[in-house]
Amino acid sequence: MTFVPMIIGEIRRYLRDNTAIRVSRSLRDTAYKALSAKEKLINKNSKEPTLEEIAKELDLSNKEVSVALDAIMDPVSLYEPIYHDSGGDAIFVMDQVRDEKNIDDSWLEEISIKEAMKHLSEREKNILEMRFFSGRTQMEIADEIGISQAQVSRLEKNALGHMKKYL
Repeated sequence: MTFVPMIIGEIRRYLRDNTAIRVSRSLRDTAYKALSAKEKLINKNSKEPTLEEIAKELDLSNKEVSVALDAIMDPVSLYEPIYHDSGGDAIFVMDQVRDEKNIDDSWLEEISIKEAMKHLSEREKNILEMRFFSGRTQMEIADEIGISQAQVSRLEKNALGHMKKYL
């Protein structure tokens, strides 16, 4: 019986020192306490406890428990299959990861374009807005403002070149 604490200590040290990602000892201890509390609550209530119930049992916040439990999870490869249908095509973790970078770039590009357009004359702004935001042709723009299509093309080209300096 006296060897149990030493064995438990050695097991914890092994688990702490042989993982793919280093996690602080206090965070790991909190996670193990949360797992123990979870088992205790399952035995007591015969159902899976919620995060709130585990946090209440440990007198911690939901966030502290959640972070601790996430910290001890093993990392998953992006190329690990998570679903495999009978047709032979597998769905990997990578397929389920959303590309937030491209989503965020769209608003940044919009702001950049608006800022660059501030450096144009009213005539150039008007032509670019009709051409690219309203989807009109150079001929339609030329007819509306009373100049030739070649002049619209030249103004458009100059305006875009001027904007490139600010993008």
